[in-house]
Amino acid sequence: MTNIISIVQQKLIKLGLWLTAGLILATTTICSSPALAVSPINPNLEEQVLQIIRTHPEVIIEAAQLYQQQQLQKRQEAQKKSLQVFKTNPEALIGDSPTRGTTEHKILLVEFSDFQCPYCAKVSQTVKQFMTKHQDEVTLVYKHLPLASIHSQAIPAAQAAWAAGKQGKFWEYHDSLFAQRENLSEELYLDIAQSLKLNLEKFNLDRNGEAVAKDIQTDISLAQTLNLNGTPSFIMSDEVVSGAIELSDLESILERVRNS
Repeated sequence: MTNIISIVQQKLIKLGLWLTAGLILATTTICSSPALAVSPINPNLEEQVLQIIRTHPEVIIEAAQLYQQQQLQKRQEAQKKSLQVFKTNPEALIGDSPTRGTTEHKILLVEFSDFQCPYCAKVSQTVKQFMTKHQDEVTLVYKHLPLASIHSQAIPAAQAAWAAGKQGKFWEYHDSLFAQRENLSEELYLDIAQSLKLNLEKFNLDRNGEAVAKDIQTDISLAQTLNLNGTPSFIMSDEVVSGAIELSDLESILERVRNS
């Protein structure tokens, strides 16, 4: 019996089925599809499998949990591999992104952020405190990760900050956006640009051009490669943390990186 249950679980995992017991009962139909079929199913085995599912529906949950664990392990391994590459070649991780702090790039703190995210706004003050203390040791790298599906102004704000960066004012614009996060709008983007004495014609051309879209998408793709799904997210060496972390958390990570 145990062997049969194991077979059921493995077939569910191979097919990637996140379905209810009712859909599982349609095994014959599902597996007859060329897109889903893994291998022909022995009719006797199929009947045994269906009977086990009817008698022990918990195997579906167990199989789904095992599948989740396997997928998580794969993502973690891929993330670790990518981080190792960037650890040996920090310039590749930095790319053309805005930086502040030391130019030696021995220790990178890479931040993936969204200007409309309340947690990003909160943690920006924490990061500023941290960098004030460790600016001679750490390089802060800003990466755009606008969550456009829930933040309608995330991309326009990112584009405006990117354009300000083309005139050497990214960080000033960055700070102004977070300080006024609840008022993000076209009017605000122009007001900040004017207050920073930016060339408005160039600012508008840059934030609506092809280059800005390409660079922001590059950051988004990097986040996907590193399996980062939310903001804010941080990378320091091979450590990845997400959420509105405290100053003490950053200090602890830095200490571990120093001793690694």
